[in-house]
Amino acid sequence: MNEVNFIVREPLLDPKQRVIGFQLSWQNSNQAVDLTSTDLSSLMEFVAEQLHDEESGFLLGDSILFLEAVPELLQAEGLKLLSPKHTVLILSKQNFTNGATLELIKELRELGFGICMRGADLSTLERSFFSQISYIEVELNAGNFAAQAKMYAALKQSDVRMVARKVATWQDFDACAALGLDSFVGKLHLMPRPNPSNKGLNSAQTTILQLMEMIRKNADVQQLETVVKRDAALAYKLLRYINSAGFGLRTEVQSLKHAVTILGYSPLYRWLSLLLATASTGSSPVLLETAIVRGRFAELLGQPFMSKTEAENLFVAGMFSLLDRLLGIPMEEVLSSIQLPEAVVEALISRSGMYGPYLALAEACELNSMLVGSLAESLHINPVDVNKAHLSALVWAKNMSKI
Repeated sequence: MNEVNFIVREPLLDPKQRVIGFQLSWQNSNQAVDLTSTDLSSLMEFVAEQLHDEESGFLLGDSILFLEAVPELLQAEGLKLLSPKHTVLILSKQNFTNGATLELIKELRELGFGICMRGADLSTLERSFFSQISYIEVELNAGNFAAQAKMYAALKQSDVRMVARKVATWQDFDACAALGLDSFVGKLHLMPRPNPSNKGLNSAQTTILQLMEMIRKNADVQQLETVVKRDAALAYKLLRYINSAGFGLRTEVQSLKHAVTILGYSPLYRWLSLLLATASTGSSPVLLETAIVRGRFAELLGQPFMSKTEAENLFVAGMFSLLDRLLGIPMEEVLSSIQLPEAVVEALISRSGMYGPYLALAEACELNSMLVGSLAESLHINPVDVNKAHLSALVWAKNMSKI
């Protein structure tokens, strides 16, 4: 069933908006067909294969994977290939009333897997369930805030952690964080949030945009180095990116001139776009990580069908697609600050042109959009390759965050 199921994700945030994991679910063209234990086992084997390495272990570091689960998944042999301490299975409360399912839950808990209960009534929830669960989903009811605050306070005294869903506004997010909820799932991070400290381009970003424009015009490398030397921290981080596993260079690059000699100008543009986003001050950590994942995901989707330079343009398109929110300025102002290739601008404005559909597909997978299948089909990319690119992008972004 790997051939027909697309993996879609939602970020799991902590109260400081940092990404501490992802909720993964599966989407296929025939949603009416239930997946069997064999189908689910195959999916788990695939996820384990993509996210584990014999030498490094779990490739997403301390991240937690929340998986939409049904009783059939608990019997899937492929589930045992996942890292128990990094995996949490989400089950509806009704599943806990079935004796056979409850035994499977107990077995998985003993192995170290986390269990999250969905659909529980906190006011009547029996504490006998608490030994079987590690998380419980809660939904904020702004109209009954005081009563919920008491229930949350009671849960804080247990070992069960609370995950908030359907938090519709940043005001609700802040309220949940104040009440002591541990994590949040959803797309709230893509909504603009007023931030007084985020007032457009800072000096580092102005320098980066100047460098990008100089590279576009093939300026002399000595001129580039003169600009880079104005900001030692920027120069250091740029060289760190270039020497990262993202390039896989055998020789460590010591200077910008050395980088241009080995790589040429084109790859530098891609790394400067990443540097531009990470130089944002006061922006949401989850928004930054989403931009990096989106850029890498789009690039990987396009690599089999275009040149290296064109695929790098896809990375730039993915990064720039969230730059307006990262910088706190309108997209029109972002685009007026630097001249991008016309195909990149088309992708950013209308998701059209050469790069638009690839960017739209990467976006759809993070939004759980029902357009995932049709976009992939229009690009002649099968679900396996979409999923490989998706999970690879998550790992790549996690590695970049360490630099």
